[in-house]
Amino acid sequence: MDLPRGTWRKSTRSGSSGNCVEVASPPGRVMVRDSKDRHGPLLSFTSKQWTGFVNGVKAGSIDA
Repeated sequence: MDLPRGTWRKSTRSGSSGNCVEVASPPGRVMVRDSKDRHGPLLSFTSKQWTGFVNGVKAGSIDA
């Protein structure tokens, strides 16, 4: 999906190691990609799916 320039944001948790993700939020969606491979694959979620994921991480029910 092509998005306007500046739409992607780098994670505030990204460090200097280069292991970074970027997110974009077009209406009703949340998309995630690897900042080192901007033309590579991306993950796309509905807003509801993303909220469920974030809430699960915060609650500790989703583990690495």
